[in-house]
Amino acid sequence: MTLAFTKMHGLGNDFVVIDAIRQSVNLNTAMIRHLADRRFGIGCDQVLLAEPATEASMDFRYRIFNGDGSEVEQCGNGVRCLARFLLDQGLTTRTHLRIQTLGGPTEVSVEPDGRITVNMGPPRLEPEAIPFRAGQRAPSYPLEVADRELTIGAVSMGNPHAVLQVDSVDTAPVDRLGPAIEHHAAFPARVNAGFMEVIDRGHIRLRVFERGAGETLACGTGACAAVVAGHVQGLLDGTVQVDLTGGRLVIDWAGEASPVWMTGPATTVFHGHINLSPDDDGSGQVR
Repeated sequence: MTLAFTKMHGLGNDFVVIDAIRQSVNLNTAMIRHLADRRFGIGCDQVLLAEPATEASMDFRYRIFNGDGSEVEQCGNGVRCLARFLLDQGLTTRTHLRIQTLGGPTEVSVEPDGRITVNMGPPRLEPEAIPFRAGQRAPSYPLEVADRELTIGAVSMGNPHAVLQVDSVDTAPVDRLGPAIEHHAAFPARVNAGFMEVIDRGHIRLRVFERGAGETLACGTGACAAVVAGHVQGLLDGTVQVDLTGGRLVIDWAGEASPVWMTGPATTVFHGHINLSPDDDGSGQVR
């Protein structure tokens, strides 16, 4: 199977984007892992599939696969790249789109300056909706990790996030605590781990260890979750600049039951074709 693809990134969070509207696409786990492999494949944090919508109220559907082949519900940087891809590929001329995802519908608008604003929907804070094993909803929760008791915020932005406040993202033990939080038994669907440094009420720094992908240069849903968690804990205002390793996002949240709005860039890197076999072992050819 030969597939056309586009390599894109949102603040360094990188993607292989595949048009599954105009070409036949049938990927298995081995193929997805090969696409994501940075030595033998194209290399990316996630593989994105643009598909026809299956609901009449939606313009398109997209699916998100981590580098390990697991499918996830939502990706804020990914949906910005998807909107840019759909426009650049001539699949739409509209600058306001409703996108169907596993985590629910998402509205995307392409701004005149080229940045893309995404309505990420209201956050989910009830533990069972995250999902998170906790007795009842609270602004923060104790979590025992690696023989330490941490204090986290827990939020779903269509996918689960645990947010830990740290003194400095530069010295935060992301490599050690990230995997331990991701696989903690309190999160039955695993969890993305965010390490948040509060600069002031309108500015944070953030590193995110993503489930199934490891630490990435940027995480859109992670930025949203961090702002929500900080706001709920009384640390942050409603509009916050979030500095990730790959660059800056602006997050707006008016509070309980309101949607979270995320604004940031989406960049096309290159286009190509790759040959994949159903039992791909890393021998696919890229051109």
